[in-house]
Parts: sequence; C-alpha cells; structure tokens
Amino acid sequence: MFKILLIDRCHYTRMGLEAWLNHSGLFPFSLLVTGLNNLYLAREHILQWKPALVIGDLQGFMSEMPHISPINALVSASENVPFISLHSAEIAEMAVLRDKFPVWASLFKNTPLKDLAQVINDALASQTTCEPAHTVAPLLTRQEERVLSLWMEGASNQKIASKLSIHGKTVYTYKRNIRMKLHMDTRYSPFLSRSESVN
Repeated sequence: MFKILLIDRCHYTRMGLEAWLNHSGLFPFSLLVTGLNNLYLAREHILQWKPALVIGDLQGFMSEMPHISPINALVSASENVPFISLHSAEIAEMAVLRDKFPVWASLFKNTPLKDLAQVINDALASQTTCEPAHTVAPLLTRQEERVLSLWMEGASNQKIASKLSIHGKTVYTYKRNIRMKLHMDTRYSPFLSRSESVN
C-alpha cells in the first residue's frame, strides 16, 4: 500500500482528488490518501508518516504568506519523496521553487485526469519499497487545530479564547503545545521568521 499526502488550501479540491485516487480504478496499487490544508502539519506528516508521494497546490499558500519560508521547509522535507506540483497559473515564485528543489512533475490543474494518473503511477512505480501503511495518530488535537487556524488568521489570545469559549491562559498552553509538536522556533505568528518576529 502506498501512502499519498495531498496538500491544498481548497477543501473541495482535496476531497475530490482523494475520492478520485481511491475510486477511479486507474491505479494498480492500493493507496492510503491523507489531505491537509496546513503547511506545518504537512511538513510533519512528511517527516513522520513518510508518504510515497506528495501532491500539492502551493499557490494558495503563497498568496496568503508574507514570505516563502514555510513552503521552502515543506518542499525541502519532501526532497526524498516524489513531489507533484499542481497549479492554476504559472507564477515566478513557483518556477524558482521548482529550480531549487526536486519536483517530480509540475502540472496545471486542468491537466486531463488520465495524464495525471500516468504521472502518479510513474512516481509511485519509482519507489523501491512499499511499506505497510499504518494509520497515523493526528499530530494536533482538534482543539489545537482550531487554535492554530485562528492564530494563523492573526487572532489575539483573547479573541481565540472568546471564539472557542476557553480561558486566555489555556490558549497560551495550546500555542505552546502546537509550537512543540510542529517544531516552531518562534512564539509569535506561525508565518513569521525569527528576524521578522523581533522587529
């Protein structure tokens, strides 16, 4: 069984690709597919779950981030795993990223599904081993995921506490646990580099 990690901001794209991978009949391998919409969680899944293939649309993340370092960290974590980049349009930052890191294939989202299936099959066939796919425990609890989502939107501790009906000190504890689990080196925004957080 091959493990595939899907990364996309769009819930419908992730669910559609997952359903297609599992039910199209175009793949001679058994697949276990997991979809994520968070780059930090995706990076940790690559490092801990060790998927055989990563398929990602990183453009949606680029438009919402002040810099590209979370994407660099994600792609560098997957340097030993085939990475298929899906995108809607060609942008300069993605071309630089493809030159910097190994990308198995770079395809537009309107690529015919038969062609996409061929690229996926080729990438999976390139993997020498197919390790048993164990279900992986979630890295974050549901509440930690809620806190992380609000934190990434820039919400203050008080706003997060109010929205989730928890105490402000509990938010601090959740953030500390999230930083430890995701190996984040800053106590500020998850998207800030150290130099930006000091300013």
